[in-house]
Amino acid sequence: MESWSTCKNLLVIRPDNMGDVLMSSPAIRALKRSFGSKITLLTSTAGAEATNLLPEVDETLVADLPWVKHASALNPASLADLAARLKKSDFDGCVIFTVYSQNSLPTAMIAWMAGIPRRLAYCRENPYQLLTHWVPDNEPYTHIRHQVVRDLDLVEKIGAYSFDDRITIALPPEADGIAKAKLARAGVEWDCPFVIFHAGVSEPKRAFPAERWIALARQLIASRPVQVLFTGNTREAALTDRLQQACGKGAFSVAGLLDVTTFAAAIRRSALVVSVNTATIHLAAALGRPLVVLYAQTNPQHTPWRCPHMLFSYSVLDERQKSRNEVVRYVDRALYNGQKTGLPTIDELLGAIDVMLDGRGVGQPVHQRFFD
Repeated sequence: MESWSTCKNLLVIRPDNMGDVLMSSPAIRALKRSFGSKITLLTSTAGAEATNLLPEVDETLVADLPWVKHASALNPASLADLAARLKKSDFDGCVIFTVYSQNSLPTAMIAWMAGIPRRLAYCRENPYQLLTHWVPDNEPYTHIRHQVVRDLDLVEKIGAYSFDDRITIALPPEADGIAKAKLARAGVEWDCPFVIFHAGVSEPKRAFPAERWIALARQLIASRPVQVLFTGNTREAALTDRLQQACGKGAFSVAGLLDVTTFAAAIRRSALVVSVNTATIHLAAALGRPLVVLYAQTNPQHTPWRCPHMLFSYSVLDERQKSRNEVVRYVDRALYNGQKTGLPTIDELLGAIDVMLDGRGVGQPVHQRFFD
């Protein structure tokens, strides 16, 4: 096989959401440090929001590929144009990161069409000429790794190593001041303790019931001198407004107020983050903030990485929302055995919040079983 040690112009493809890009960042950093290459990241519109926080990414290309879930995607002519654009960039190699439930071959086809001479990815079936460096994918059938480990293991196959497996991000020096000013307009006091409550989800099956968010926030505000910030994107403002109005004084709706950089600054300033399974938990992990995570049983490999946290795992509430992907369904059967895990109680969550706010968290999952 061709060596990658001389590669100076690498394409990394992670065409998913922002949280996925963040979890791939330790492996991207390993490529950067091992080869000294220019790193171009091809990712989705959502994924590209994270790239300004990743100093190891030199350039970002944005494409919403049709084999990944997006609101809209490239048409056939645009895919051909993308391949032609990649060909002109004269990349030495391409690394494709995937979740174990994804097939890397459609993405590999783009790299093959672009004439990129080295192409690395996991794949279950024989890719033949589409991949020059094929790593057979036995996950999740023999084991499940955290996504960070999965991606680092992949790049190790071509000699990219790292002694630092943390998710890390870099914020510009002005981020705090901008975040402070934006939150002040919503009535938030930057210099007083606040807890972030992130209820918005990219998939309805990950949602935690609104009435429980309200009950939790009310009791937290009544028991501690903290502000509660309901965060989210612009599309989630109606939800956060409803939650804030039901909670009253001490609660704030700030969905759509912050971009990714200033949101990260707010997370860094927060006393605690309480969130569903979404990119927010990976931003918090990158910043070393304590977490309480409400984790619907969807992707067991996407838990918080290398940060103090308590995790409450519960079954997807609506059976009709479960994935039709057979790999995901296999994990559901093998890991959860069809057993329903109920929602955590408000008292359990308040207890976890107390533990984390008092600095007693040790990164121990709650109500979670692992499959090895």
